[in-house]
Amino acid sequence: MIHEYLTPVMLGIVEGITEFLPISSTGHLIIINEFTGFTGPFAKMFDVVIQLGAILAVVVLYRKKLVYSLVSGSADERRRTFSIWLKAAVGVVPALVFGFLFGKRIQESLFNPVVVAAALLIGGVVLIIIEKRKANATILEVEGLDYRTVLFIGLIQCLAMVPGTSRSAATIIGGMLLGASRTAAAEFSFFLAIPTMAAASAYSVMKMNGVMTGPQLIQLAIGFVVSFVTAYLVIAAFIRFISRHDFIPFGVYRILLGIAVLAYFLLR
Repeated sequence: MIHEYLTPVMLGIVEGITEFLPISSTGHLIIINEFTGFTGPFAKMFDVVIQLGAILAVVVLYRKKLVYSLVSGSADERRRTFSIWLKAAVGVVPALVFGFLFGKRIQESLFNPVVVAAALLIGGVVLIIIEKRKANATILEVEGLDYRTVLFIGLIQCLAMVPGTSRSAATIIGGMLLGASRTAAAEFSFFLAIPTMAAASAYSVMKMNGVMTGPQLIQLAIGFVVSFVTAYLVIAAFIRFISRHDFIPFGVYRILLGIAVLAYFLLR
């Protein structure tokens, strides 16, 4: 009985830590599911839905920019807030299209630890290469992103359909390649996650046909709450970190983890 609820706690912590770092939350969850034996249709749905807990943390942390300004802000503040939501809506369109066309096939074919490990390795190398290049950011805040840039970031986000790539890494790298600063790219990655993960969660729950047992509902609630609390603590720390440092440590971590996972599953 205790084990049934320890696994959701552990997965919630991992999701909250990894959702917004460029190290792949889905990849980490797949690896942990493999080790704990937490697999099957409910486990797949669980891994997607608890990401909503992390997404809720974004809304709470950025409530002034995302919510309050629409209700009680000045006309200029309302305009900026509406623009952020509209950009997130535009950015999610490619993921909705590609997810509808290829999502099921990708889940059936690529959701395994070896693919995750390979994606972690490749993404780590790309992250380091991006940081080593000499480029000056021309877009210093989310408000400076135009809709063409947002659409391109949304297209790049589709790479994250391959588990281990990292939605956060794809959107942050895409933003930086298109001229955004680390902070602006990271913040837009947070905002873009809201409609992206809301759509993914709704689709995942529909596939379950709304049928879950009492213990499964408790597990889902535990994972959701733990994910929210953990992400709330991690997001602010992450923004402080990247305002002073680059993403190279995350690239190194991805490479080391990818090598370790490949070694374990190929040599066992």
